Amino acid sequence: MSELHHHDHDHCDCGHDHSHDQESKYEFVVSTSDVSIDESHIKADIDTILAEHYAENDNEQVYQFLLNCVDLTTLNTDDSENSVAHFVQHVNDFDEKYPQYKNVAAVCVYSNFAQIARAQLEVSDVNIAVCSACFPSSQAHLETKVAETALALQDGADEVDIVLNVGYFRDEAWEEMCDEIAEIKHVLGERHLKVILETGLLKTPEAIRRASILSMYSGADFIKTSTGKGYPGASLEAAYVMCQCIKEYYKRTGNVVGFKVSGGIRSTEDAVKYYTIVKEILGEEWLTNERFRIGASSLANALFQSFTHSDDKPF
Repeated sequence: MSELHHHDHDHCDCGHDHSHDQESKYEFVVSTSDVSIDESHIKADIDTILAEHYAENDNEQVYQFLLNCVDLTTLNTDDSENSVAHFVQHVNDFDEKYPQYKNVAAVCVYSNFAQIARAQLEVSDVNIAVCSACFPSSQAHLETKVAETALALQDGADEVDIVLNVGYFRDEAWEEMCDEIAEIKHVLGERHLKVILETGLLKTPEAIRRASILSMYSGADFIKTSTGKGYPGASLEAAYVMCQCIKEYYKRTGNVVGFKVSGGIRSTEDAVKYYTIVKEILGEEWLTNERFRIGASSLANALFQSFTHSDDKPF
């Protein structure tokens, strides 16, 4: 299911057999990482990247690309079948009214609305993403999380976003934490699993690095910053560390993992900053909505207004 479970000897030249020591393989993949966790270095590097490259990315072509990376999201306590159908209809209407522009990448809804979204969505190149596995707390029996995810797939979900079990993270129960991701990924098969690290709760670069590495080795197809619920959302620092981890993981394993930024990204300026970080750390190959997403609700309209210079709010 996951690399941590099947490739215990990955990247180990030390001659020691890690497979008999459950804890050591989790410690090993993290301790061998070269990704910087020095806060002053991270901040300085971000400042340099933005100072040197933000301006060249601040243009209408990039705004249009960014719209095509948006997971247009509704995750409200009062979401209903009618409100979700209405929400999805905006995407259909956009396709009809503005065929010259690419649409959003996906609509993202609670798992119980996958069926409504599937029935309403008429645009073939927009995916249906769901937040599953007891989002946003991730507090439930694993069987409940697996069942919720399986039902969402049955109802038509293309992609699933789950929250890392931060309770296990807190207790350093690495095996339980990683097994949970691997179990849910097993249910998904080829479909994309996005693992939300809740970086505003993890706070430190060291914790974000560990969560990134262990999530990827457990089968995450994307790692994502935040739920946007209850804790600080995305930060450039978290994005920087996560992108560096994705780059290192790709170099070591050849496996491509996507990056999703979410939580509080509302302005075109913010979106361009994250785009610049991704472009400079991960390179042009990551500038596709197969590898880069932005979870947002109001951002889509802001981007649209930025490249059309209109007041229209299609979403």
